[in-house]
Amino acid sequence: MQAERSPVVHPSAGARGGEQPAPSGITPRLHERAFDILAAQIASGALAAGERLLESRVAERFGISRAPARQALTRLERLGLVRRAEGHGFVVLPLSGAVPAAVVAGSVGDAPVRLSPEPAAERIYRIVETEVVMRTAFGAWRVVENHLAAHYGVSRTVAREVLSRLNRRGVVKKDARLHWHAPALTPAYVAELFEMRALLEPAALLRAVPRLPVDLVPAMRARLADAIARPEARDGDRLGVLEEDLHVTLLGHCGNATLMEALGTCQTLLVALTFLYGWAPRFHADEPFLAEHLAVVDHLAGGRPEAAAGALRDHLKGSFGRALERLDRMRREFAPGPLPYLVAL
Repeated sequence: MQAERSPVVHPSAGARGGEQPAPSGITPRLHERAFDILAAQIASGALAAGERLLESRVAERFGISRAPARQALTRLERLGLVRRAEGHGFVVLPLSGAVPAAVVAGSVGDAPVRLSPEPAAERIYRIVETEVVMRTAFGAWRVVENHLAAHYGVSRTVAREVLSRLNRRGVVKKDARLHWHAPALTPAYVAELFEMRALLEPAALLRAVPRLPVDLVPAMRARLADAIARPEARDGDRLGVLEEDLHVTLLGHCGNATLMEALGTCQTLLVALTFLYGWAPRFHADEPFLAEHLAVVDHLAGGRPEAAAGALRDHLKGSFGRALERLDRMRREFAPGPLPYLVAL
């Protein structure tokens, strides 16, 4: 394997092949632009097979945060252009056969490019989301908007935008006095959220089936099979991506915005589980949800959508008890510090 080096970047890589360019006046999102450039450089050979790409180094070279860098690398993995390396990071794979349609080999060089910085709300959103959700395992909190703005050095408009997004994810709510609050993840509340998910997610899956891209299910199955076969390579980030594959990406093709909005209000559990995977990825010797997700995907691959919906419902029933176990363990073993914008209720 070649020694690691910073990824080559160049501003001239074009739009994704086979996809419509962004309408005039609309700037592609940072992870899409990072993907375009990296994919073009792999296709052209500017990034050679065997080179290692680290999330932190990609973020540094593009002048973006780690979240869009991670999204770009994950998409490269889905297209078979990179694979997860032993330990951490990704390794560029040799191109085999035709270049995927999503890759355009543009003019590339060694000059670095820095993408436009993320908006302030995007920059702090994931941090706030994680900080709030991890503390809801211990109780309910009032979220003070102006203190949040001051703590992260942003305007109240930005703080309000972050809280509005958290509201759409079900992480925070507004009470009768229009104060923001984050409800505690008590066993009763977790049970309500799982009950809602068991009602809504199978319905979303059935609506999504005729709209799924042809390569989505095979790619999901390959990632699950690899995670099952190589437990030593599982980390919190990877488990979080596998959860999102099914419960966000696949269901997101259902075509019913109202249904997805209702589902979004239950996603505080996905946020909590992603944090818990990172905190204790080896909670189970053999992570049970992998086989359960695989059962759903295998039914989809076999053209059995009703069976897939049933397997998804069974998976959610089994996940309820495991989520409570993880939350209980965190309460016993983890002690997050105070934050100036969170007031215990």
